Amino acid sequence: MTSNQPLYDQDFYAWTEQQVRLLRAGRLQDADLVHIAEEIETLGASERRELESRLKVLLMHLLKWQHQPDERSSGWMGTIDEQRDQLDTLLRQSPSLRRLVPETLAYAYPKAKRAAAHETGLPRACFPEHCPFSPEQALDPEFWPND
Repeated sequence: MTSNQPLYDQDFYAWTEQQVRLLRAGRLQDADLVHIAEEIETLGASERRELESRLKVLLMHLLKWQHQPDERSSGWMGTIDEQRDQLDTLLRQSPSLRRLVPETLAYAYPKAKRAAAHETGLPRACFPEHCPFSPEQALDPEFWPND
């Protein structure tokens, strides 16, 4: 580490502590506003990635549940429940993400379909071209395909 490197580049954790102190003291003129804005933007992107990742896993398991009824297991059920619970928490903590669910569901579906085909050994053509579950169905803890 060189002394002419900004603290942001030298020690991120120390930088966060410093920025918190400056912001709480109302010393905006001394705060590293450029990097603070970048970090806040990164947090928002992380929330969107979590939404997509959880929807992909949920959709993959819903497809497996729907297309392999003889293979249904408590593990699949647990994964579906867990993803729905985590999505519920995420959407309660960040309600504005709810408006992104339909678009993210459509984006995550081809990935979920590919993963379901790999895990089940079924050809991708066995699965619908477009997501067969509405956002409401996917998130509904009482919804189980073909039940």
